[in-house]
Amino acid sequence: MYGSLDISTSGMVAERARFASIAANIANRDTLVDSQGRYNPYRKRQVMFAPGDPSASTPEGRRLGVHVARVMIDEDALIEKHDPTHPFADDRGYVKVPDINPVVEQLNAMEAVRSYEANVQAAEATKSMLSQALRLLA
Repeated sequence: MYGSLDISTSGMVAERARFASIAANIANRDTLVDSQGRYNPYRKRQVMFAPGDPSASTPEGRRLGVHVARVMIDEDALIEKHDPTHPFADDRGYVKVPDINPVVEQLNAMEAVRSYEANVQAAEATKSMLSQALRLLA
């Protein structure tokens, strides 16, 4: 009876994780050092979804919805920027920086927000239908 609410909820949780990953990409697009101060440019993260909801309480619920399968770190998402004065420049004068396009990330964020909103609307419609069904039974 509550399967459609579980589906919408799992979608909202997954989209929230996706949005957090996108926000981290935008926030760290100029990050070149790790938490220990070593040169280690930030690598772009991408959330990968998979069908099903392993956190559901029923076997039927585990087959429905979506979940975050993993957060993929793109190890090759670096570009070379010519800056011979930079302390991390190589012998050719290039520094490897994160290859994060803020415009693409902004579009991905808008898509994640719209998907989240669609799941909220689906959950609201489901709640309304359940409410109407309960009124008919009473």
